[in-house]
Amino acid sequence: MTVFIPITALLVLFGLGIPVAFCIFLSTIFYFLLNDTLPMMMLIQRLAGGLESVTLLAIPFFVMAGVFMNHSGISKRLLRFSEVLTGHMNGGLAQVNVVLSTLMGGLSGSNIADAAMGSKLLVPQMVARGYSASFSSAVTAASALITPIIPPGIALIIYGYVNNVSIGKLFLAGVVPGLMLCLMMMGLVSFISKKRNYAPLREKRAPLSEIALSAKDAVLALLLPIIIIGGIRFGVFTPTEAGAAAVIYALVLGMFIYKEMNSNLLWDATKESVMASANVLLIICVAVGFSKFLTWERVPQDLAFWLTSVVDSPIAFLLIVNLFLLAVGMFLEGNAVMIVLAPLLAPVAKSYGIDPVHFGIIFIFNSAIGTVTPPLGTVMFTTCSITKVKIEDFVREILPFWLLLIVALIMITYIPLISIGLPNLVFG
Repeated sequence: MTVFIPITALLVLFGLGIPVAFCIFLSTIFYFLLNDTLPMMMLIQRLAGGLESVTLLAIPFFVMAGVFMNHSGISKRLLRFSEVLTGHMNGGLAQVNVVLSTLMGGLSGSNIADAAMGSKLLVPQMVARGYSASFSSAVTAASALITPIIPPGIALIIYGYVNNVSIGKLFLAGVVPGLMLCLMMMGLVSFISKKRNYAPLREKRAPLSEIALSAKDAVLALLLPIIIIGGIRFGVFTPTEAGAAAVIYALVLGMFIYKEMNSNLLWDATKESVMASANVLLIICVAVGFSKFLTWERVPQDLAFWLTSVVDSPIAFLLIVNLFLLAVGMFLEGNAVMIVLAPLLAPVAKSYGIDPVHFGIIFIFNSAIGTVTPPLGTVMFTTCSITKVKIEDFVREILPFWLLLIVALIMITYIPLISIGLPNLVFG
């Protein structure tokens, strides 16, 4: 009963639309109020202890690096590079949208931030060139789901911290699935654009000289994920130190190389970084307290025992987990799903012999799919609120992309080499 009431309260508060952090915090308070043997001071200690980790410093560092990159002129350079690469294809500007999301994913680290940027930057241009607003919004939202698994995605850092999984390996594990998703979405965009006569941006493929010139402008930004992963792999710095290095790198690019960031922009970018980081860290803080009482009540252990007694193979377990997460993701925000449920399911996955890095990519990508799924998908609402597209129109256009995402999820789930092949190759 002491577990049932707080969990019920959590679901009710979610249903009422209360912000995620407060839902988790209030449900945890209910547990302590119902349990007379636990002093309230212990709750405060657990909440404070949830942020006492050097690893978590990587989150504000990478958030700040991404924001600084966006304010340093790097977005327009990557946009130009994407146009040169894909402008000759069917649905040229939609193809640019997908490629830009893939390239910016390694810099912004957040699918919501990427969707917001694409909605402001590309959707108006697409509409002006004859694309429907609903299709433009759907492409923007769907391609933003590549962001969480492209290093250094914030979701990868959170998952690694919460479940004690190597963040360096998670970074590498997201590379191949992210590129695979990019190619699959480009194929779907080409198919839809050909049917609807969405014209290319240019008549023929760009010459090598033009590609080389645009690549020269973008290469410094594109080097950032390589520097981060390479530095972690060869022991130059830890994931946290990599975040600090990324901030310095972004500052140098913005202030001394591109010279587009001045003191006013630096101040605005710093404030934006603080607010974004506080939002994520607050959820982590309260989620640690919530997960503690679940552990005290042996919920993970009981869940593991029940699942292993009912399900006798890892294949069936992964199917059940995917269906469950897809359903939960329709109602809850991706980071909240990961922080609350990953500590429960990851140990069970390990008991079935599933690689922790592989399960992490499955979990993160599955949680991301929920963000474009009605009724409460956060990326869906973010995109539609900016582009002023009706939810029902968005849902109609997102359906082919949603089916593509499900196919990709099945491939990532049942072909482990897609996610763990590169980490095994690099780390051994």
